[in-house]
Amino acid sequence: MTPTHAAPPAAPLDLEAARASLRIIDAHHHFWDLEGPGRYPWLQDAVNPEFFLGDYAAMRRTFLPREYRAATTGWNVIGTVHCEAERSRDEQLAEDEFLAQLHEADPGFPLAIVGHVDFLQDDLAEILAGHARHPLVRGIRSKPRIAARRGESVRGETGTLQDRTWQDGLRRLADLDLSWDLRVPYYHLSEAAEVISQVAGLRVIINHCGLPLDRDPESLAVWRRGMRELADLPGTSVKVSELGLFPNRWDPASNAQVVRELLGIFGFERSMFASNLPVATLTAPSFDAVMESILAGAAGASAEQLAQLFAGTAAREYRLRDVLDGS
Repeated sequence: MTPTHAAPPAAPLDLEAARASLRIIDAHHHFWDLEGPGRYPWLQDAVNPEFFLGDYAAMRRTFLPREYRAATTGWNVIGTVHCEAERSRDEQLAEDEFLAQLHEADPGFPLAIVGHVDFLQDDLAEILAGHARHPLVRGIRSKPRIAARRGESVRGETGTLQDRTWQDGLRRLADLDLSWDLRVPYYHLSEAAEVISQVAGLRVIINHCGLPLDRDPESLAVWRRGMRELADLPGTSVKVSELGLFPNRWDPASNAQVVRELLGIFGFERSMFASNLPVATLTAPSFDAVMESILAGAAGASAEQLAQLFAGTAAREYRLRDVLDGS
């Protein structure tokens, strides 16, 4: 069974103290240049009315290191991990090169890349090999097909977690020593744990707190059970990120409680801060508001625990220890 870590005491670290003391590796954000040669259909074409946070029109603009630095002014972000930004799926390796150019111009932004493949695509082996050769790529995000809401099921259908061809893709990641960024809503977490348990050597980084998108007691019980099952598995860690709710809603008290429980399940040594900028701006009033919710959930943590949460875990899981030690 997953050990339950002692809940921290009530007093949070205030923002000014956090700004002065924290070194941050942001473990998950996105860059895109909507005036450049790359294509981002979800941002540049028709709006998806089913987007999980609601209206995202305000996000349909270029977001590059200069915009990131402006959003995080006053915070000591020493580097970032870029997670694939749903660039056109015939430009998966081109996204790596775009990010490498950003890295060369502004070292640390990003430090590492989580690329994309579709485990069902015909040229999977070629694209995975290209990612694996790239010096900044550490992992892959490939999203399985999911149900629209709790209580519905797509179990066993093509592209779902139970698809044997899709599962073979996870085994390829393990063979290449690439981690898998798991991004499913809370009602698929138990299914994910079931599948992951059958893939030896796979390192899994759960995105966005396991996406507890419904905060009623029954839904949170489903989320809690799934997160505990994932935490029971070796090689799993979690990003403390994206606490926004549909439609474009930010609930500081509920968010802090989610963070508190999450840290109790995984511990600070398996949890990593991530901003999810610029997506987080659709619900959170500011980067400071994101930090306030996470610091409230981590209230009473030691300096060592906060160092793990805000940099150490990301440095370990994304193989950035030299950056952390040398910063």
